[in-house]
Amino acid sequence: MAEFIIEGGHVLSGELTPQGAKNEALQVICATLLTSEEVIIENIPEIRDVMKLIELLGDLGVETKRLEHGTFSFRAADIDLAFMETDEFRKKGAALRGSIMIVGPLLARFGKGYIPSPGGDKIGRRRLDTHFEGFAALSARFEYLPEENFFRVYGESLKGAEMLLDEASVTGTANIVMAAVLANGISTITNAACEPYVQQLCHMLNSMGAKITGIGSNVLRIEGVTSLNGCKHRCLPDMIEIGSFIGMAAITQSEITLKNCRVDMLGIIPRTFQRLGIQMEIRGDDIRILKNKHYEIDTFIDGSILTISDQIWPGFTPDLISIALVTATQARGTVLIHQKMFESRLFFVDNLIDMGAQIILCDPHRATVIGLDRRAQLKGIQMSSPDIRAGVALLIAAMSARGKSVIRNIEQIDRGYENIEGRLNAIGADITRVS
Repeated sequence: MAEFIIEGGHVLSGELTPQGAKNEALQVICATLLTSEEVIIENIPEIRDVMKLIELLGDLGVETKRLEHGTFSFRAADIDLAFMETDEFRKKGAALRGSIMIVGPLLARFGKGYIPSPGGDKIGRRRLDTHFEGFAALSARFEYLPEENFFRVYGESLKGAEMLLDEASVTGTANIVMAAVLANGISTITNAACEPYVQQLCHMLNSMGAKITGIGSNVLRIEGVTSLNGCKHRCLPDMIEIGSFIGMAAITQSEITLKNCRVDMLGIIPRTFQRLGIQMEIRGDDIRILKNKHYEIDTFIDGSILTISDQIWPGFTPDLISIALVTATQARGTVLIHQKMFESRLFFVDNLIDMGAQIILCDPHRATVIGLDRRAQLKGIQMSSPDIRAGVALLIAAMSARGKSVIRNIEQIDRGYENIEGRLNAIGADITRVS
């Protein structure tokens, strides 16, 4: 187990280039299973979760090559389906949430896909019903072994279908789309997730020969094809990292520039942080966060307290709720943070309260943050990272705090952020990794 030791209070200065999008990378890497031809993917973040998925695909027989940093070649010409029956597969698949997205491609191309109940952040219930109900709509047969916590789906001849998803699940939509592209006939998916990650996956599949329309909307129409070819694809910059760095700059009173952000794909993210009072300039695809000595939280038109809540895209992504909450602790004013999706994601605020933040945890889904307006600086404490996003939120809080902080269980942070301490130390932070 490793930990970060953070000396807080340092002002940062310089440029940061966001890594490739983790959530997109997990999807498009799984999509390489749909063809026997070579697929090259650029701007892959070399983080724990992504590298574990690449390793899992290698175990299945995918020939993987690291061409250069962030660029990998995949060729799924000789897949070992028997590996899905092994204990090693169960162990590795269970350790990674993204492993669920290998099922759709395997089902589409080989007529079967297995997966143990996947792991990931412990932030609340993350059910898989949407995935398997979608496969069933495509005429697949579903089998769950509760004593083994193991899922199997079979479908030698998938058939296109119309379906209404019970929730706009990002991974569920991705999995069903990957199954439907090789199904016989036309599939229509209503209430589909339309996040940039899903849009990128659909564009990649179309470049491989798929026929998907409605990209960017919540209704996808997929005309099945008999086979797919190889392609070259580049992942977007990670919008979660971009939002994290915006909050980090504001709370540490720093002026930094975020390079190559693909602002057109960020949706409401910049505007949400601006409503927290953060001043920034957008120049093409670069975002310059100004030195925010004071930043004041907006109110609604009638003067009532602002609410920031997570929504399905194009609303505010739930992965940035923790960052918005931490950023608000040093703002002027009050904001209600409403995290609707996961019932355990706000429990990390106990650490912030111990650091001196004024937060009322109303219930598992809502927290009221009363900004300190820098009248009192947060103080360093010892804490533990409960999940990826809360871990980075605590890191940001520690960077703004007085004195030394220790964050344990930073393997959680490593799952989503590549060389985070090295990149932040390069612009003035003081973060030490200790085994």
